[in-house]
Amino acid sequence: MNTIDSTAPTAGNWAVTAEHFATGDATALRRAYYAEVAGRYWKRPATEAEIDEGLRDDPADGLVPPTGRFVVGRLDGTPLACGGIRLLDPVTAELTRVYVDPRARGTGGGAALLAALEDDARALGAGRVRLDTRSDLVEARALYARQGYAEIPAYNDGQYAEHWFEKLLP
Repeated sequence: MNTIDSTAPTAGNWAVTAEHFATGDATALRRAYYAEVAGRYWKRPATEAEIDEGLRDDPADGLVPPTGRFVVGRLDGTPLACGGIRLLDPVTAELTRVYVDPRARGTGGGAALLAALEDDARALGAGRVRLDTRSDLVEARALYARQGYAEIPAYNDGQYAEHWFEKLLP
Protein backbone atom coordinates (compact mmCIF):
# COMPACT_ATOMS: atom_id res chain seq x y z
CA MET A 1 0.00 0.00 0.00
CA ASN A 2 1.25 3.50 -0.79
CA THR A 3 1.62 6.02 1.98
CA ILE A 4 1.10 9.71 1.49
CA ASP A 5 3.20 12.38 3.17
CA SER A 6 1.04 14.62 5.33
CA THR A 7 2.67 17.80 4.02
CA ALA A 8 2.94 19.02 0.50
CA PRO A 9 5.14 21.51 -1.33
CA THR A 10 4.89 25.21 -0.60
CA ALA A 11 4.83 28.00 -3.16
CA GLY A 12 5.64 31.51 -2.03
CA ASN A 13 3.91 31.92 1.30
CA TRP A 14 1.49 29.07 0.57
CA ALA A 15 1.55 25.88 2.59
CA VAL A 16 -0.65 22.99 1.46
CA THR A 17 -1.33 20.13 3.87
CA ALA A 18 -3.57 17.11 3.96
CA GLU A 19 -6.61 17.67 6.12
CA HIS A 20 -9.82 15.73 6.64
CA PHE A 21 -12.62 17.34 4.63
CA ALA A 22 -14.79 17.73 7.77
CA THR A 23 -12.45 19.95 9.81
CA GLY A 24 -13.64 23.49 10.45
CA ASP A 25 -11.30 25.09 7.90
CA ALA A 26 -11.95 22.44 5.25
CA THR A 27 -15.72 22.69 5.73
CA ALA A 28 -15.66 26.48 5.47
CA LEU A 29 -13.63 26.26 2.26
CA ARG A 30 -15.91 23.59 0.76
CA ARG A 31 -18.90 25.81 1.57
CA ALA A 32 -17.19 28.78 -0.11
CA TYR A 33 -16.40 26.61 -3.14
CA TYR A 34 -19.99 25.47 -3.47
CA ALA A 35 -21.36 28.99 -2.90
CA GLU A 36 -19.20 30.28 -5.73
CA VAL A 37 -19.81 27.54 -8.28
CA ALA A 38 -23.55 27.39 -7.55
CA GLY A 39 -23.91 31.16 -7.53
CA ARG A 40 -22.10 31.50 -10.84
CA TYR A 41 -24.24 28.74 -12.35
CA TRP A 42 -27.52 30.23 -11.11
CA LYS A 43 -26.32 33.81 -11.72
CA ARG A 44 -27.31 34.78 -8.18
CA PRO A 45 -25.94 34.18 -4.70
CA ALA A 46 -26.60 30.69 -3.36
CA THR A 47 -28.55 30.54 -0.11
CA GLU A 48 -27.21 28.77 2.98
CA ALA A 49 -29.92 26.11 2.52
CA GLU A 50 -28.83 25.56 -1.11
CA ILE A 51 -25.21 25.24 -0.02
CA ASP A 52 -26.22 22.72 2.65
CA GLU A 53 -28.21 20.73 0.09
CA GLY A 54 -25.39 20.83 -2.46
CA LEU A 55 -22.87 19.51 0.04
CA ARG A 56 -25.27 16.76 1.09
CA ASP A 57 -25.87 15.74 -2.53
CA ASP A 58 -22.13 15.74 -3.33
CA PRO A 59 -20.43 13.97 -0.41
CA ALA A 60 -16.68 14.14 -0.01
CA ASP A 61 -16.27 10.73 1.61
CA GLY A 62 -14.11 9.40 -1.25
CA LEU A 63 -11.46 12.00 -0.47
CA VAL A 64 -9.77 9.97 2.27
CA PRO A 65 -7.00 7.38 2.11
CA PRO A 66 -6.67 4.85 0.63
CA THR A 67 -8.77 6.14 -2.30
CA GLY A 68 -8.22 9.88 -2.08
CA ARG A 69 -7.01 12.90 -0.22
CA PHE A 70 -8.26 16.38 0.68
CA VAL A 71 -5.90 19.31 1.17
CA VAL A 72 -6.15 22.82 2.56
CA GLY A 73 -3.94 25.64 1.34
CA ARG A 74 -2.97 28.40 3.71
CA LEU A 75 -1.51 31.73 2.66
CA ASP A 76 0.57 33.11 5.52
CA GLY A 77 -1.36 30.76 7.82
CA THR A 78 -4.86 31.76 6.65
CA PRO A 79 -6.92 28.95 5.04
CA LEU A 80 -7.81 30.25 1.57
CA ALA A 81 -7.75 27.23 -0.75
CA CYS A 82 -8.73 23.58 -0.92
CA GLY A 83 -8.94 20.65 -3.26
CA GLY A 84 -9.39 16.93 -3.42
CA ILE A 85 -8.12 13.97 -5.37
CA ARG A 86 -9.76 10.56 -5.69
CA LEU A 87 -9.01 7.43 -7.64
CA LEU A 88 -11.35 6.64 -10.51
CA ASP A 89 -9.46 3.43 -11.27
CA PRO A 90 -6.02 2.09 -10.29
CA VAL A 91 -4.16 4.44 -12.68
CA THR A 92 -6.51 7.43 -12.97
CA ALA A 93 -7.08 10.07 -10.31
CA GLU A 94 -9.63 12.87 -10.50
CA LEU A 95 -9.30 16.41 -9.19
CA THR A 96 -12.37 17.79 -7.45
CA ARG A 97 -13.40 20.78 -5.35
CA VAL A 98 -10.37 22.82 -6.35
CA TYR A 99 -10.96 26.29 -4.93
CA VAL A 100 -8.91 29.40 -4.23
CA ASP A 101 -10.59 32.27 -2.39
CA PRO A 102 -11.02 35.16 -4.86
CA ARG A 103 -8.95 37.43 -2.56
CA ALA A 104 -5.97 35.09 -2.99
CA ARG A 105 -6.16 34.35 -6.70
CA GLY A 106 -3.01 35.14 -8.62
CA THR A 107 -0.75 34.47 -5.63
CA GLY A 108 0.32 30.91 -6.54
CA GLY A 109 -2.26 29.06 -4.47
CA GLY A 110 -3.79 27.19 -7.39
CA ALA A 111 -0.40 25.97 -8.59
CA ALA A 112 0.53 24.94 -5.04
CA LEU A 113 -2.75 23.01 -4.67
CA LEU A 114 -2.29 21.20 -7.97
CA ALA A 115 1.32 20.28 -7.17
CA ALA A 116 0.27 18.81 -3.82
CA LEU A 117 -2.69 16.94 -5.30
CA GLU A 118 -0.59 15.57 -8.16
CA ASP A 119 1.93 14.29 -5.59
CA ASP A 120 -0.95 12.66 -3.72
CA ALA A 121 -2.19 11.09 -6.97
CA ARG A 122 1.27 9.61 -7.61
CA ALA A 123 1.38 8.24 -4.06
CA LEU A 124 -2.02 6.62 -4.68
CA GLY A 125 -0.50 4.91 -7.75
CA ALA A 126 -2.07 7.07 -10.45
CA GLY A 127 -0.26 7.83 -13.69
CA ARG A 128 -2.69 10.48 -14.86
CA VAL A 129 -5.06 13.06 -13.42
CA ARG A 130 -8.38 14.04 -14.93
CA LEU A 131 -11.01 16.61 -14.11
CA ASP A 132 -14.16 18.15 -15.45
CA THR A 133 -15.30 21.74 -15.20
CA ARG A 134 -17.75 24.23 -16.64
CA SER A 135 -17.37 26.90 -19.30
CA ASP A 136 -18.10 29.75 -16.89
CA LEU A 137 -15.25 28.75 -14.56
CA VAL A 138 -12.72 30.51 -16.76
CA GLU A 139 -10.14 31.03 -13.99
CA ALA A 140 -10.09 27.29 -13.29
CA ARG A 141 -9.74 26.40 -16.96
CA ALA A 142 -6.86 28.87 -17.32
CA LEU A 143 -5.14 27.43 -14.23
CA TYR A 144 -5.39 23.88 -15.56
CA ALA A 145 -4.01 24.91 -18.96
CA ARG A 146 -1.08 26.77 -17.32
CA GLN A 147 -0.28 23.69 -15.24
CA GLY A 148 -0.05 21.34 -18.24
CA TYR A 149 -3.57 19.91 -18.40
CA ALA A 150 -4.90 19.32 -21.91
CA GLU A 151 -8.54 19.17 -22.96
CA ILE A 152 -9.72 15.65 -23.74
CA PRO A 153 -12.99 14.06 -24.87
CA ALA A 154 -15.62 13.57 -22.18
CA TYR A 155 -14.76 10.78 -19.74
CA ASN A 156 -17.95 11.15 -17.71
CA ASP A 157 -21.48 12.44 -18.13
CA GLY A 158 -21.55 14.82 -15.15
CA GLN A 159 -24.56 17.10 -15.11
CA TYR A 160 -22.40 20.23 -14.96
CA ALA A 161 -19.37 19.01 -16.93
CA GLU A 162 -18.64 20.96 -20.11
CA HIS A 163 -14.86 20.64 -20.37
CA TRP A 164 -12.64 17.67 -19.51
CA PHE A 165 -8.90 17.82 -18.88
CA GLU A 166 -6.09 15.33 -18.34
CA LYS A 167 -2.45 15.45 -17.34
CA LEU A 168 -0.04 12.55 -17.48
CA LEU A 169 2.09 12.34 -14.37
CA PRO A 170 5.84 11.87 -14.84
